[in-house]
Amino acid sequence: MSQEMKVLGVYSQNIKTRIGAGTTSQKSEHKTYHYVIRVGYSKYHVQPLNEQDIPSGMVTVISEKDFIAQFSPELYYYQRKTLPALKTLQAKIAKGEEAFENGNLDDAEHAFAGALILAPENPKANLGMGTVQCTKENFDKLTEIIQVLLNLDAVFLEEQRQEFNLFAIVLRKSKRYNEALTFYKKALEIYPEDENLHFNIARAYFDTEDKDKALSHIEKALEINPELESAMLFKKYLLKKKKKKTKPPTSKQKPTNYDSAEQ
Repeated sequence: MSQEMKVLGVYSQNIKTRIGAGTTSQKSEHKTYHYVIRVGYSKYHVQPLNEQDIPSGMVTVISEKDFIAQFSPELYYYQRKTLPALKTLQAKIAKGEEAFENGNLDDAEHAFAGALILAPENPKANLGMGTVQCTKENFDKLTEIIQVLLNLDAVFLEEQRQEFNLFAIVLRKSKRYNEALTFYKKALEIYPEDENLHFNIARAYFDTEDKDKALSHIEKALEINPELESAMLFKKYLLKKKKKKTKPPTSKQKPTNYDSAEQ
């Protein structure tokens, strides 16, 4: 069961350091700003702000006790700087997603590029840009984006599930099977009991002609969710394909329509 997440806003932390040594040493103190989300009742996700006052970089999970001791609320900073910046970022991402849905790839690329200027490590913006570059078959740019995405753990979290699935499906349909499998497997490390991930991995393996691994993941998907109709249809189709190897061909068989069940 997922825990409730609540945005608390921006909090500051005073960092004390000592410069020099001996009698010439001096104390130094500077303030850093962080975007904070409370998860459940006792955990806090703390992420530093970048130069555009947008959350960026590594998320640190700390206890309630440590959070209260180390951080102070910055209500006006959040309202005047971070909140407007986040709204601008979200508007650019939404514009990119809408343009992509309408088939306007150049407009989508422009919008996602604007979002990435504000937040180079934003998961949704990077996934959106990756989807555009893959669709446009700009594979050199796609390779660069993939390297960024694979180093962003947030890409594979629940909040990006829809964008992640779209990107991985576009990779597979563009015959970038290895890249699609890499993404699915990384997500599987976080969600090992996700039947839809196993289903999509099976699809990718099937496209690479590795029917044994495809069947293995379909069976795992059905082990997790025996009622997953798309997996049942796909398993039936795979077993028929395996049987045909041991029998002489008779008549051309139409493939089962499992493709419409893409997750």
